[in-house]
Amino acid sequence: MKSPSINIIGGGLAGSEAALQLAHRGINVRLFEMKPRKFSPAHKIPGCAELVCSNTFKSTLRDRAHGLLKEELQKLGSYLIKIAYETRVPAGDSLAVDRVLFSEKVTEEISKNPRIEFIREEVSTLNDEDFFIIATGPLTGESLFKKIQQLIGDEDCYFFDAISPIVAADSIDYSRCFFANRRDPDGKDYINAPMAQEEYDLFIHELTHAEEAQVKDFDSKKLFSGCMPIEDMAKRGPKTLAFGPLRPVGFESYGKRPYAIVQLRREDNAAKMYNLVGFQTRLKIGEQERVFRMIPGLEKCEFLRYGSMHRNNFINSPKVLQYDFSLKTQRNIFFAGQIIGVEGYTESIASGLLTAQSVLARMEGKTFILPHETTMLGGVFKYILEYTGKNFQPMNANFGLLPHLEKKIGKSDRYAAYAERALKKIDTTMLIL
Repeated sequence: MKSPSINIIGGGLAGSEAALQLAHRGINVRLFEMKPRKFSPAHKIPGCAELVCSNTFKSTLRDRAHGLLKEELQKLGSYLIKIAYETRVPAGDSLAVDRVLFSEKVTEEISKNPRIEFIREEVSTLNDEDFFIIATGPLTGESLFKKIQQLIGDEDCYFFDAISPIVAADSIDYSRCFFANRRDPDGKDYINAPMAQEEYDLFIHELTHAEEAQVKDFDSKKLFSGCMPIEDMAKRGPKTLAFGPLRPVGFESYGKRPYAIVQLRREDNAAKMYNLVGFQTRLKIGEQERVFRMIPGLEKCEFLRYGSMHRNNFINSPKVLQYDFSLKTQRNIFFAGQIIGVEGYTESIASGLLTAQSVLARMEGKTFILPHETTMLGGVFKYILEYTGKNFQPMNANFGLLPHLEKKIGKSDRYAAYAERALKKIDTTMLIL
C-alpha cells in the first residue's frame, strides 16, 4: 500500500511550523514555496517564515493574551517560537526578532532536515490521493484560490474583509447605555448607546476628518457582503448614519427618542465581547481609539480587536472545515494559518502546529482533539471552528475568547488567573488520542 504523501503548500509561519512538526515525528514532507521564483505584493525576503507587517510577536507576559499563547506553544514544542527567542532583539516585554535572521534560521532548519523536501515552485492543482496542508496565507495565488473556490464554493471565499472593532464587555459604562433589541424592549441581545444631536454632530465631524490607513489594492467592489467603511458612509452627508446604522427607530418606548443610537452586538456566547454594529473601518488604530471613544459609554472601552479593511483571502472555516481542520468536502485537504481566519504571527504558528498534529492523528488512525477551551489555543480555535454568527471574520488571541472565571476579580488579577488556569490545562493536554 502506498504511504500517504504530506504536501504542505506555503512556507510561511504556519507551513514552516507544520513541516518541522511532522518531520521531527518521522513523517516525510514536501514543502512547496513559490519564492523566490514568484513574490506576492507583500513579500520581499526569499526565505521561509517571512514577517511582513512587523517584527514583533507581541507580549511575552503570561497575563497578556499573546504571552500566554506563546507559553502554551512552548509547552507543546513549537519550533518557530523557539527560533523567535533565539533571534530576539531588545523590545522590552515584547518578543521582537531580527526579521531577516529569523527567516534565515527557519529556512536553514527546513533545508537541512532530511525528511523535508523543499520545493521552490508554485502549486495550483490538488489531487484526491495525497494529503495536503494549504498554508498559503492571506495572499494565496490566484490559480490555487480558484481551485479552493471550486471545492467550497465562491460564497465561502472572501476577498477583502471589512471588520468592525470589538470591545470588552466589562469596559463599557452601562450607566450611559441600555440593553434592548430594536422594537423589542424586553430583548437583551444588543447594548445601545444613545446620542444627543450635539454628541452625534461632533462625532460625525471627527469621524469624517480622521486619518485613514492606506489599504493596498483596495477595491470596494470586492468587499465581502459589500461592506462600506463607516467613515466613507458618513462622508455622504451628515445625517447618513442617523438614517442608516445609527438610526434610533424602534426605541420609542424608552421615552424621548434619541437622535442616534450606536448598537453593540454580542460577539460570543459568554457575552464578554461586543462588536460595534456597522462600524467597518479603515481608520488608523489611534484614530479608532480617539473617535470611537466619543460614543457614550465607550469613553474607557478596551479594544479586543480593531476594525480593519484589507485584502485578505480567507475561507469560512466554521462552515467548510471539519474539527480537525480538513475540508468537509474533501478530507485529504487540510488548512492552516491565516487562510482559516486566524490573525497574527503567533496564531499562525499555532495553527501550523495543531494542523500537523491533526494530520499525524489521521495517518495513525487516531483522534485529534483541540486543547481545552480554557487555554488560549483552545479559545482561538474554538472560535475559528465553531463561530455561529452570520459574518465570520478573522480573530486574534484575546482573553474575551476564554470562559468566565468563577470569581469576579479585577482585570489584572483576572488575566493572571486566566493564565494560571490555562497553563494547568496545557500541561495535561493530549492532542491525539
